[in-house]
Amino acid sequence: MESKPGSSRPDRKTTERNRRNQMKALLSKLHSLVPPQSPRESTLSQPDQLGQAANYIKNLQVKVEKMREQKERLLEIEKINKSMKNGQMIGFKSSEIRIQKTESILEVVLVTGLDGQFMFNETVRVIHEEGADIVSASFSNVGDAMLHTIHAKVEDGDSSDERVSQRLQKIVNDVDGVSS
Repeated sequence: MESKPGSSRPDRKTTERNRRNQMKALLSKLHSLVPPQSPRESTLSQPDQLGQAANYIKNLQVKVEKMREQKERLLEIEKINKSMKNGQMIGFKSSEIRIQKTESILEVVLVTGLDGQFMFNETVRVIHEEGADIVSASFSNVGDAMLHTIHAKVEDGDSSDERVSQRLQKIVNDVDGVSS
């Protein structure tokens, strides 16, 4: 079925050729936006180029999510720092604790007075007793307070994060009840 001489509609071959040219141009544009992964990349087939672009986009999404989480943690630390600088927490004796679980990672943020080493040790002990593996622990001295951050790996489906939260909150309340 060819197009009639007086018809303004292009025939199927022309339409398909235009579509292929447009797809080729779009693929070339996409390929130019993806940084080269290997020296022999110019010899990749079109499906391989598409796969590489998809992997690159997925990796960017993971990086963006990690950066968002890091930003949230930094904003929380900045908020604590600002409240300390404004005198709201200067000389405070009570401890604060925040526990958050993201997938299989348990994050514990403990704010204590400068003499809060006991609280940190108790926090580590409780996390260990509940079967979580501590991945990292850090602290910062901010004014009259210590900011402790602990990351621990817990098993998926495990309720140890709830038990850890309850036990740590009890320890904080008991210590604050004794010190006030």
